[in-house]
This record gives sequence, structure tokens and C-alpha cells, in this order.
Amino acid sequence: MNSIIILGNGAFPTEAYPLYLLDSAEGVVCCDGAVEQWLAHDASACPLAVIGDMDSLPEELQERFASVLVHEAEQEDNDQTKALRWVLEHHPEVSEIVFLGATGLREDHTIGNLGLLMDYPRQFDLGERRLSMVSDFGTAFPVTDSCDLHLGEGRRISLFSADNTLRITSEGLQWPTDAVVFDAWWKATLNRTTAPIVSLHFNHPSLALVLVD
Repeated sequence: MNSIIILGNGAFPTEAYPLYLLDSAEGVVCCDGAVEQWLAHDASACPLAVIGDMDSLPEELQERFASVLVHEAEQEDNDQTKALRWVLEHHPEVSEIVFLGATGLREDHTIGNLGLLMDYPRQFDLGERRLSMVSDFGTAFPVTDSCDLHLGEGRRISLFSADNTLRITSEGLQWPTDAVVFDAWWKATLNRTTAPIVSLHFNHPSLALVLVD
């Protein structure tokens, strides 16, 4: 299996691109009650696994999907992280993991899940696997070192990092990030691409997050 969707219990996608990713997925892992939202969209939905403490999954669905329930009651990690860990353990061959339904509805969940996405390269041995988080409004993905991003011209883009020692010089952005000190979340947000390729040059390997529309 080359790619797997992890479906969260946030805002269910309504736009064409994230729905295409869900409807064409090779496999879908649901975070707890997310399977209920998926069934409302597709009554034939069949997850690889339903993971979490089951606090938001109706009993009838727990019975229906009993064979694929992965009950994890520990509260150190949220369901998104539990689902990612399960995928990496049970499908080590996967090359791409896309999170859907991970944002919206609650701001604290949105911020937390985006922060986790940025941190996953530190928490897990991802190798060459690609992670992204897609919603109706854009795509987020982690970067850990200098890179060239083939995004296209005229796209909205924001950069985030929790490392105030990180400096990112850039090419292909309307407002270069060369002087940005990443000591606040807003510092490199609301930018725009001015070239087909955006080049980011890190002064040292670190954790950062890119959001594009």
C-alpha cells in the first residue's frame, strides 16, 4: 500500500480535492468518531482501522467495526498520533500519509494537530515518507532542512517554526524570510509565491511547517 489517509473527527472535507483524496484512497484509518462522518458521506466506507479511546464512537458502530477497532485509552497522545503510529507499525511500506479532517470545528484541536504535524519528523523515523494535512482551505506539510518547493506562482504560503535559532533564507517569495526570527507563530505568515519554485535555505536542520492554499 503506497498511500494511506488518516481521517480525523474535525471538519469533514467538502471541496473537490480532499474528497478526491478520500474517495480514491488505497486505505483509510479513522480516528474514533471520524468513521461516523465518513459513513454519512459513503455508506460503504470500510476502514483499515478505527483508533482511539472510543469516547465519540456510538456503540452500534463499535459493534459493526469490532474487527478493526484499536482501543487505546492512554491520554499521552491524541488519536491522530495514535493513528500515525499504527500506520507506521502495520504498514511500514507506505510512502505517503495524508491527514484529512484534522482541522476545523475547534481551534485548539486545529493548532494542536498542526503543531504535531510539524513535530512528527522528530517523534517518528519517517525516512522518505511524505506527510501532509489537507483541508478545504489548503495543504500543510513539515520540512526539516533546505529544500526546493514546486508550488507554482501566485499561491498563498505561510511558514511556521518553534525554533528561534532557525534562520530561513528564501527565493521565490514576495516577502523574503531572510531576517525572520521564529519567536512567534505569525512571523512568516501571509506570504505569496512569485516563482514556480520556492527555495528555502535552513541555517541548520530543524522543524518547520509550510501551509499553502
